[in-house]
Amino acid sequence: MTDRAFSVVRAGALTTVQDLGRPGHAHLGVPRSGALDQHSAALVNRLVGNAESAAVLETTLNGCAVRPRCAVTVAVGGAPCPVTVDGRPAAWGAPVRVAAGSLLETGPAVRGVRTYLGFAGGIAVDPVLGSRSTDLLSGLGPAPLADGAVLPLGKPTGPPALLDGAVPWPAPPTELVLRVRIGPRADWFTGAALHTLAGGAYRVSAASNRIGLRIEGPALERAVTGELPSEGMVLGAVQVPPDGCPVVFLADHPTTGGYPVVAVVDERDLAAAAQSVPGTPVRFVPVR
Repeated sequence: MTDRAFSVVRAGALTTVQDLGRPGHAHLGVPRSGALDQHSAALVNRLVGNAESAAVLETTLNGCAVRPRCAVTVAVGGAPCPVTVDGRPAAWGAPVRVAAGSLLETGPAVRGVRTYLGFAGGIAVDPVLGSRSTDLLSGLGPAPLADGAVLPLGKPTGPPALLDGAVPWPAPPTELVLRVRIGPRADWFTGAALHTLAGGAYRVSAASNRIGLRIEGPALERAVTGELPSEGMVLGAVQVPPDGCPVVFLADHPTTGGYPVVAVVDERDLAAAAQSVPGTPVRFVPVR
């Protein structure tokens, strides 16, 4: 087994191929997609000598297991988790050399939600519209990993990082603080609703996914009871469906929608949103 590829032994709850996404195609109805925690995806790439744009694996909650068909340097980061090679403990957050035929396994996340696996050379599935990302909403890109699948690897382009200390990984949040700009449809809500948004006791719902972070808590009261024609949606939009509970749009969000958007989250806070486990307290902080 010397070909540059790896086979999937255990796919996990949801493991997908992700890179920096395919922005610029919303006019075609194509979401941005890409790694939800782009900082962690870029960091595992740097650790194995890749460009930050190389494709990685994004796991959800319970990790995955793969068997490289060639010797390869791998780095695991994002949500902290146990890492083993052939059952022996291996480093998390640092480059690890994995021999051809060995079993690399990432276990359940100890904190956070999404763990990233970077392989030297990147995952070389065919790009679609310039990206190798799996898009769960549109179905573009490779399918989510399944047991027995084989994925190709590219050729390494640089040496692994030389570490002389711990890598500064952001910790998954114990409270998710989301900076928001109010609007564009704030006038569709009562003044009391805007006060509730800024001060309500919200938490992350277990119904969250790559499309949106669903928020549980006090409903936002509408001042306008009609419905909007569909209009463009952006990453971080806080859309409010009829039940009044906010949904923060993440990377696989629809490009249009008919429910009003009360605010938009600062993109810098979305990586923390991606790592927030169900039940995490959420605080919306309006900024100018």
